Amino acid sequence: MATATFGVADSPPAPAPKALGPALSYADALILGVVEGVTEFLPVSSTGHLILASKVLGLDSDLPLLDAYGHPILVARKGEAAQPLSLKDAVDNYNIIIQGGAILAVLILYWRRVWTVLLGVVGRDPKGLRLFRNLFVAFLPAAVIGLLLKKWINAHLFSPGPVLAALIGGAILMLAVERWRKKSSPGGAAPEGPDLHELSWQQSLLIGCCQVFSLWPGTSRSMMTIVGGYLAGLRPVRAAEFSFLLGLMTLTAASGYETVKHGAELVAGLDLGPMLFGILVAAIAAALAVKGFVHWLTGHGLTPFAWYRLALALGWIVVMGW
Repeated sequence: MATATFGVADSPPAPAPKALGPALSYADALILGVVEGVTEFLPVSSTGHLILASKVLGLDSDLPLLDAYGHPILVARKGEAAQPLSLKDAVDNYNIIIQGGAILAVLILYWRRVWTVLLGVVGRDPKGLRLFRNLFVAFLPAAVIGLLLKKWINAHLFSPGPVLAALIGGAILMLAVERWRKKSSPGGAAPEGPDLHELSWQQSLLIGCCQVFSLWPGTSRSMMTIVGGYLAGLRPVRAAEFSFLLGLMTLTAASGYETVKHGAELVAGLDLGPMLFGILVAAIAAALAVKGFVHWLTGHGLTPFAWYRLALALGWIVVMGW
C-alpha cells in the first residue's frame, strides 16, 4: 500500500501552495465532475475524456505536490524508493475515485434492481440470486486482469495518444456491431430477448471478457459491455441496463480500491472540498445522462456515439496534435 510521508521541520514555516503548478480548484472539480458524470455510462470512454480534460486544464503536470509546510509529499510504493507525488499522479487517482458519483446515480435510478439482487444474496429472491451470479461472473475477468496489469496500464496508456487510438478503434467496432445487429433484425422487428437474470453464466462471462478491453483508456467500459450484451442476445435497452448494473459493481471495486490505497495522499495533496464537490457533480450529471441515454439508445443505437468518437479524436489531432 502506498503511504504518504510528510517532511519534518523544527520550526514549521508558513503554509505553502500545495503544488508547484496548478492545483485542483472548484472549477477544475466542476469540469471533471461533469465530464465523468456525462460520459461514464455513455459508450465514449469516461477515462479517456478525463485524461483529455485533465490535459486541457493543465492537471497533467509532473511537478510535485507539497504538504502544508511546503515539503514534497513522498509516496512509497512496494519495492521502490519513496518518490514525490506529482499533480498528474494525484489527479489520475482522483479521476478513478470520482466514479463514486456515477455509482450513487445508479443506486438511485436502479434501486429496485439493486434491492432484488440484495434479496437474492440473502436467499429471498431466486431471480435476484441469478442476476447476482451473472453480474459477478461478468465482473471477474476485468477485476483479475486489471489487478495484474494496473501498473503497466498506468505507465503506458494514461496519455492522449493511446486514448485517441482507442477512441478510433472503438468507433469502428461500434459501427460494425450496429450494422450486424440491424441485419440480424430485419425491418427493425427485434425479439424481446432474455431478461438479465435469464442469461447463462457463459453469456455473462462473454460480456465480462468484453469488459476487459475497456481497461485500455478510451475504449469505454459501457461500450464494450453493451457490445457484449448484443453478442449475448440482449436488446439495446437491456444491454444498457446490464452495463449500468455491472458498472455499479466494477466502479465500486475500482473506486474503493483507489480510495483505500491513495486516499490519504490525495487528502494531503489536494483540497478535500473540491474533491467531494466533483463527486457530487458527477452523481447529478450521471443521473441525467443515464435517463437520456436509455431513451436515445432505443431509437438510434450506438452509431451516433461512434461518429462522435471519431470526431473527437480527429478534432483533437488537428487542434492539439497526437
